[in-house]
Amino acid sequence: MSKIVVIGGGVIGLSTAWELRVRGADVLVLDARTAGMAASAVNAGWVSPAMAGPVPAPGLVRTSMKWMMDPESPLYIRPRFNKSFLAWLFRFWRSCNIGAYQAGFEATAVLGKGTMEIMDRWQQEGVQFEMHDFGLLYAYRDRVAMETDLEAFQGVIPYGYAEPKPLWGDDLREFEPVLSEALVGGYHVKEERTVQPITLVTGLRDALEREGVEIRNGSPVVDIEVSNKRVVAVRTPMERIECDNVLVAAGAWSAQFGKMVGAKLPIEAGKGYGLDFKPAPVKLQRSIYLHDDRIAISPFDSGLRLSGTMELSGISDSIMPRRVGAIEKGGKKYLKGFPEDAKPVHTWVGMRPMAPDGLPVLGVVPGVTNATVASGHAMLGVTLAAVTAVQMADLITTGETPDVLKPFSPDRFKGFL
Repeated sequence: MSKIVVIGGGVIGLSTAWELRVRGADVLVLDARTAGMAASAVNAGWVSPAMAGPVPAPGLVRTSMKWMMDPESPLYIRPRFNKSFLAWLFRFWRSCNIGAYQAGFEATAVLGKGTMEIMDRWQQEGVQFEMHDFGLLYAYRDRVAMETDLEAFQGVIPYGYAEPKPLWGDDLREFEPVLSEALVGGYHVKEERTVQPITLVTGLRDALEREGVEIRNGSPVVDIEVSNKRVVAVRTPMERIECDNVLVAAGAWSAQFGKMVGAKLPIEAGKGYGLDFKPAPVKLQRSIYLHDDRIAISPFDSGLRLSGTMELSGISDSIMPRRVGAIEKGGKKYLKGFPEDAKPVHTWVGMRPMAPDGLPVLGVVPGVTNATVASGHAMLGVTLAAVTAVQMADLITTGETPDVLKPFSPDRFKGFL
């Protein structure tokens, strides 16, 4: 069997390790900290291919300029006079057009097909995790925004979705009684699912270990040895590990591993915040997306999670209290019966890996024949983990790039600063 080293034990690395093991590969997972305990454990947990549009979108430049003046807004970009970041930001802005957005949406929607079936298979194979099929309710306080999004939803229908019925006023509150009168309407996408993300990564980790896959925590990769355009070994502070293939799935830290093999992987950290309330202060029947405030609300067996924001401020665990406060305030404003004095038992931060065009980076690392990368999933890490794992495992074990991965090739960054 080929010896494959997976760098990064987040949901993408663990998922792909599972699919590689299913195919008979000898897999070793290395994580600098604790596998599964970074952004992969602290997110909304939505499996939502309908939200496949890339972050850079038409109109975002104008909107983001307004948001930059508001410390409680859904998007914040900390000014950094760094050449690489400025080049990243310039390409991000250039991607905010209808052509790039539509192409990215279609490619990601095609990639996302089959997600639910793969996750069902995982559970049948013994991967244990909490998953709910109660759908996702999109709720709006802006009628025009809702009508615009409903029209745009037509583009999702060919990928296995039924056309959602608009719910206005009292119909919305009859469908989800906890929603306040400040919301004018919404629509329910019944095909979407919600997982408790920490149960997903621990379930994958436990299943891998049962199948004999070693996961080494506290094992940062400090160098990747390349000879004749092939990776021959990776080094940690403790040892040199020879291998036949390497997969870089290190999330927001992936760029540094590209540099080790001479490749440009322009991936920035997009920080997200979240708040966990245990027990749940209000009872929801399904996950809810407060569109205008970009707040995700996820009911889990153990409580309620509010999450949101996209903060481009580099890799940092620091928390901006006003941004966290805005998420809490939004939940209390739009969910009836949410006690004003309810406080989260845990406030967390996670680093989402962001490519400048908003698309995942999936494929063979340029210039190295046996190194691949799976990163840049932005806010779709849990959504696309299963399909990414299947396609990347096929690529690694066969040497052939599946057609569905070609729009996400790392080759698109050749010439990037």
